[in-house]
Amino acid sequence: MTTATVTAGGSSSAIEYPTIREDLPTKDIGRLLLRCADRPGLVAAVTAFLASAGANIVSLDQHSTQQTGGTFMQRTIFHLPGLTAARDELERDFAVWVAAPFGIDFRLTEAAKPKRVAIMASREDHCLLDLLWRNRRGELDMAVVMVIANHPELADQVRPFGVPFFHIPATKDIREQAESRQLDLLRGNVDLVVLARYMQIITPHFLTNVGSPLINIHHSFLPAFIGAAPYRRAKERGVKLVGATAHYVTADLDEGPIIEQDVVRVDHRHGVDDLVRLGADVERAVLSRAVSWHCEDRVIRDGNQTIVF
Repeated sequence: MTTATVTAGGSSSAIEYPTIREDLPTKDIGRLLLRCADRPGLVAAVTAFLASAGANIVSLDQHSTQQTGGTFMQRTIFHLPGLTAARDELERDFAVWVAAPFGIDFRLTEAAKPKRVAIMASREDHCLLDLLWRNRRGELDMAVVMVIANHPELADQVRPFGVPFFHIPATKDIREQAESRQLDLLRGNVDLVVLARYMQIITPHFLTNVGSPLINIHHSFLPAFIGAAPYRRAKERGVKLVGATAHYVTADLDEGPIIEQDVVRVDHRHGVDDLVRLGADVERAVLSRAVSWHCEDRVIRDGNQTIVF
């Protein structure tokens, strides 16, 4: 793996991103996710198509929102020898012979090709370093291709992981210029952007142009304790639970489809510092699970909800 640390304010240099491994045990494993109006024959059509293509179904999970007339969602894992060479044709044939007749929105991916992930951060390091650590240990099946931060302090902590670090100052006064530079780095180069406590507003323009989904993490005090010092105000109210929420980012601030949540119980003996520490622990765990599930193609969005298989 050859990488470089880059400060965006200086002269740019060629970046060699982390190499995606070729010897993964997931070779020839495909993941097929689909969503459509429920109707009889869907499972039979999908399984018959895969069987005719020479694929062996390893697992199949499905969910219907209603017994009749609802929305049908399915995640199918299959093995097909020579999948990489056959993938494009398989996708075209499925679109014609199954997706079109049944009105299916679908996604076909290869398990052996980890998603290219960019992480955006500000000053807090707990979520960023946890993702990098878990990825290095092999707990998160993804390729972290860059870290973008609007403050420079985290560069030294990111460097040991061998991931390119870009410092792009961003405030509300220069948001347009900052997003333009961020988009230059991200567009076409990543499959997912993770906001690891990135403390800037993401604009609709950015969401429209980035070309990949975004996952955000924040404490679960919202909407009760919005803004600065939420843990102090939560302590003053005597909260009994500290939690975190990971969700997809939409134009509506902190209202995107929720992927994962968790809480820990607290009481009167916990001070503000205790709440902050426990909150950081929950944020790390919740964000890593959400990112893992997304990278493993376990999440299907249904309106403003998610189905996690």
